[in-house]
Amino acid sequence: MVRITEELVRKKSEHNEMLISTLEELSLHQEDIERIEHLQNWCRDLKILLLQSNLISKIENLNKLKRLEYLNLALNNIERIENLQHLESLNKLDLTLNFIGDLTSIECLKDNYNLKTLILTGNPCCDYPNYREYVIATLPQLESLDCQEVTQTHKLQAKPHLKEYRSAIVQRQVVYAMQRDEQKIRFLQQKEELEAKMSSIDDESERIKTFWDSKSENCPEIRIEMAKYQKQCRQKENCNGVDKPIKKNPTLFAPCGRPYNLNKPDLTFRLKDETNEYILELDVYKYLETSHLKVDVEINYIRVVVKGKIFQIALNEEVKPSESIVQRSQITGQLVITAPKLNENKLLSMKSEEKSLGISNRKCATRQKSTLKGTVDIKNICNNANNDEIPDLI
Repeated sequence: MVRITEELVRKKSEHNEMLISTLEELSLHQEDIERIEHLQNWCRDLKILLLQSNLISKIENLNKLKRLEYLNLALNNIERIENLQHLESLNKLDLTLNFIGDLTSIECLKDNYNLKTLILTGNPCCDYPNYREYVIATLPQLESLDCQEVTQTHKLQAKPHLKEYRSAIVQRQVVYAMQRDEQKIRFLQQKEELEAKMSSIDDESERIKTFWDSKSENCPEIRIEMAKYQKQCRQKENCNGVDKPIKKNPTLFAPCGRPYNLNKPDLTFRLKDETNEYILELDVYKYLETSHLKVDVEINYIRVVVKGKIFQIALNEEVKPSESIVQRSQITGQLVITAPKLNENKLLSMKSEEKSLGISNRKCATRQKSTLKGTVDIKNICNNANNDEIPDLI
């Protein structure tokens, strides 16, 4: 039996930094859990609890969850509604595709005044005569039953006939209870016959195939058996299957410490190298929750982890991580990271000096051009006083 452990709850609360005492939403679906336990003591601030697709047979140990608004127990083995009367904030209860035959057990929800939505689709009780009218008359606070609106007219029409509906449903429940007892006996007989047949088969694969090929009724006991064999199949695949290649962690840095450029999520991006800052525009998935994004701006690279996949880009100039800004568009989902350059002032001063130097050079060139106007007189280049000392040309 799979138990609700602290390790499991913390694993499912990564969006809350693994803090379970302040957890408001918890999803434990498809875990083959057979019993509800510990949650009312560990997670008292829960508002949403999702336990669908498990093997839970009884609603219990939820009384202290005073803030719980939505409880999903669809696709479980529940046969009776109980132990929910203390959930004063409960607004929505989903019990789709269970085995609820005791319809009068919904009377325990009379004091749940905030209960507006109830879903019982796919339960045996839905086939009872006047099922819908009985539920509406019993729980007048409902606004939706089985995803269909409950109007004031429906309530007024059903209320006068509540006793009549209830007596008919009680009789139908007795018949169903007898059928369930007979079903349990048939299940035990079929189980013994199937186990005797499987014991004569030596090959494990053939035994499992024989189980899956056998005919069975839809009942809680069969669901538990199916879960057990599914677990055995998974264990066998892990033991006998081909070893899966070990997932290697991506290399983020070169031996010299230089960061590599990586794009594991395969996202479109644009890096703008401005005068005083870098601007990285990353086209992440539009409907991806921001909780699945982790941004890390360091002095010479920017890293974004998208659902465990790393995007990393190296920067040519050092930046200021503490002054970086991360923004995300609510319309397109685009992620924009602005990182100011560390030496932006020096760059600006150097560029201004270069600009001023260029201006002064142009002025000097202009001045020189203005002095060299007309024909140059070469007669006075040499001093006439020293003409006697200059030897004649040979």
